[in-house]
Amino acid sequence: MTDAAQDTGPDPELTARIETLAAGRASGLRIRDGVLSLVLDVAGLDAAAREELAARIEAAAKGAPGVKDVRIAMTAERAARPAIIAVGSGKGGVGKSTLAVNLAVALARLGKRVGMVDADIYGPSLPRLLASEDTKPQAQGNRLVPVPNGAGVPMLSIGHLVKPGQAIAWRGPMAGNALAQLIEADWRDTDLLIVDLPPGTGDVQLTMIQRFKPAGAVIVSTPQDLALIDAARAISFFDQTGVPVIGMVENMAGYVCPHCGEVSDPFGSGGAEARAGELGLPFLGRVPLDIAIRTASDAGAPPAARDDVIGKPFRAIARQVADWFDRSRAGAPLG
Repeated sequence: MTDAAQDTGPDPELTARIETLAAGRASGLRIRDGVLSLVLDVAGLDAAAREELAARIEAAAKGAPGVKDVRIAMTAERAARPAIIAVGSGKGGVGKSTLAVNLAVALARLGKRVGMVDADIYGPSLPRLLASEDTKPQAQGNRLVPVPNGAGVPMLSIGHLVKPGQAIAWRGPMAGNALAQLIEADWRDTDLLIVDLPPGTGDVQLTMIQRFKPAGAVIVSTPQDLALIDAARAISFFDQTGVPVIGMVENMAGYVCPHCGEVSDPFGSGGAEARAGELGLPFLGRVPLDIAIRTASDAGAPPAARDDVIGKPFRAIARQVADWFDRSRAGAPLG
């Protein structure tokens, strides 16, 4: 008489490999009689993405020590998350956060149910831009409740959880966990999250892509060649990770002297539009270098909330993004 088969856990290397591939969606990993079984949470993934993820896990597991076969049970226990549009840039100093805030505000004015996440864990700026620096988020169970503000865009930032000016010296995994806590908050009726990514293509961006897969991305650049080189890297990053790039925005494009009315281009002109054309991407519009935008932003009063001339470029960009989002939800061609 043989002993009854016993369930065992896979070896740590295989477990780590599966957890990386599944980005927090795999649980209950067990091996019995050479069969690896696990539960895969596929909420929010379409049929093709579910099959692709399952196939990748199966390919990684087969042939591992003690594994002859793989059985995956799919479930959809997660509450539906809002769709995500990431706002990124290849480098800092191009006005990405200001653009992201005004895009969110303009989308809300178009009737979208918009929320906002400040994913720049090490340099959060959204609490200042939305005048909520002194507000602490509440918790509902184990989930944060987004912070309200006068612009009507509920938001969360690590800046709400630490003292103003406090340095955040966290390694990549801690920053990734903090980002997950912000995105997995209680967004209630929100159906679209604008996520302001830090510049570059590091740990936070990878965590964002792997765990939460944005519906699309908007790339912000100033017109000069140096910024455009880095913007191209950001576009390549999203291409490689399968996130559609909605289009490019040219920021700080042209300065009108408030005294004489002369227009100058301290950062050049038309560079982002030309690069978008070269890459086959939509050009979403340009935002001028205007002191009124800077002063309003520093005061926590996004120009997109106003109907005057400084809010106009943000509203025009938002209309294009809203159109793209509506077509993507309807399954219409996005090209």
